[in-house]
This record gives sequence, structure tokens and C-alpha cells, in this order.
Amino acid sequence: MKRDPYANNLQVRPDGTLRHFLSIEGLDQALLTRVLDTAESFDAASQKNVRKLPLLRGKTVLNLFFEPSTRTRTTFDLAARRLSADVVNLDINASSAVKGESLLDTLRTLEAMRSDLFVIRHPQAGAAEFFARHVPEGVAVLNAGDGRHAHPTQAMLDLFTIRRHRPDLENLVVVIVGDVAHSRVARSQIQVLNLFGVRQVRVVGPATLIPSGVEQMGVHLYSSLDDAMVDADVVIGLRLQKERMRGPLLTSSEEYYQRYGITAKRLTLARPECLVMHPGPMNRGIEIDSEVADGPQSTVLEQVRNGLAVRMAIMALTMGAGPGLATESGQ
Repeated sequence: MKRDPYANNLQVRPDGTLRHFLSIEGLDQALLTRVLDTAESFDAASQKNVRKLPLLRGKTVLNLFFEPSTRTRTTFDLAARRLSADVVNLDINASSAVKGESLLDTLRTLEAMRSDLFVIRHPQAGAAEFFARHVPEGVAVLNAGDGRHAHPTQAMLDLFTIRRHRPDLENLVVVIVGDVAHSRVARSQIQVLNLFGVRQVRVVGPATLIPSGVEQMGVHLYSSLDDAMVDADVVIGLRLQKERMRGPLLTSSEEYYQRYGITAKRLTLARPECLVMHPGPMNRGIEIDSEVADGPQSTVLEQVRNGLAVRMAIMALTMGAGPGLATESGQ
């Protein structure tokens, strides 16, 4: 009997299509390539001024953000509307959750409203998976960031951006610098870069902001950003997540910038066409110099734009809308 490669995989249906999008872990390169290719088709439609597609007409998307967000929430909202879905943005500060309602009770209440797709950001790792395990068949859950665990759509839009500039992924050296210990983005980035066979992923940052055993994730650990930048093709800066830090993990912002800030001088150590990336929001003058952030090698704003196409693709695929439909006439 042929073994089902997706058996017991919460994210994938038996036919190999996406059911939920919770983490890079558990997904394969072929399926994620389909996400990237679908995003390309959506972006191509947008370039032709096709601003709205009927793929999710009649569906209801609920954005459930238990943490502040600007870029992620806005792009998920716009992505759903571009696919003709009805969108509800739940104000958590005015919801029953702040009164002590459990996550499961919140879910049951929202289910009663007949939502088809939940986009959830939550400070607790595993919250999106919890939702996915309790929703009925036909309802999709997308993880917009859960604790320190995962931010898979950010990792995918970053990969989408890199692939557009450098499709030879297997030849690339990628540097990730900053607060790796508290970054769900970094974890998802490392997973997807390794899955796509990137030649080398380098991680660098203060020892207090690097998780123990990080090398087991398939990265090369550096103590000096100058050393890590040599021959780099891509450098990704991470935000210092002070809201998640417990205790004095940094001596000062000034010292951090001197040792780990992405500057024009450091960029000269990398390859001439090295891409500069940051998931945002950026702390200028601490994580990255403005000259670099606004310079010709920066893809920061491009990442934001690409996030729309990638999140449209993930929404459409989890809802069973095929990629070929992306070229249909809009409204």
C-alpha cells in the first residue's frame, strides 16, 4: 500500500493541497513553490490593473489580531478584499477576550458567524494551530505570527522577494542579523531558506539574543557581523523585540548599532549586488542605517508590496481557488 506523505499533516489535505498555513515546518518545497508561482500570477494580474478577482466572492475572512500590527494586518485585509471576500477586523481591545473569555470560546463564537477563513496573530506560540485543530472542515486558519514560534507568510514573502532578484537560490549566502532569540520571523526564514536549498544561512547577533543550539537549525553561527557579511548575497536585519525581552539583554542601543547595525561600510564587505532586507518596522540608527534602508540595494518596500501577492496566494489556495484563475478579468 502506498504511504500517504501527508498523513496526519494538519496543514495539508490528503490530495496535497493546502488546508491551513501555520508553519513552514511540515510543508514541502513543491507545495511552497506553488504558493510562490500563484503569487507571481496575482502580481502579474495587478500589473495589468486587475485590482479585484472573484475567487473568494461569498467568503468571509476574519482578521483576529491579539497583538498590534500594521503591515501584516493591512496586507491580509487588502489581500482578502482583492479576492472579493467580505472582511471583518475584530477589535480585540473591545472583545470578550479581554474579559477573560477562553480562546476556544472565542473561536466558537466566531464560528457561529460562519467565517470561512481566520487570520490569527497571538502572543502565545501554538495559538493558530489550536484554532486549526478545532475549526470544522472547509474553514481555513492562517498564522499571522504566534509568540516566538512562527511567521510563515513573512518568510514566504521574503523568499518571493529573494527569488525575483536571485532565482539561483542554491548559490546564495544569506545573513540574518539581530534578535534571533525572540524572532518568529527568523525561525520561519531559516526553515524556508534551508528547505529551498540555499547554500549557506549565517546567523549573527549578541550572545544574549541568540538561542542556544541555533546551529541545529541548519545555520552557521557568527559572532562578528563584519565576518558574516563577507561574500553575502542577502542580509536580513531583524527588529529588536524589546517587548519580549526579560531583563537587560543589551548594554545599549549605541553599542548594538556599532557592532550589529547594517551600515553602508559593512555592505561593502558583501557581494556588489547584495540585497538588504528587513521585515519591519525598522529601528533606524540601531538595526540599520537610513542610507542603507533607503538605498538602491534595499528591498524593504518591495517586501511590503510582495506581501500582498503572497498572502492573496495563500488565501486562495487554502480556499481551493486554483492559480490559473488569477488571470481572470477583475471588477
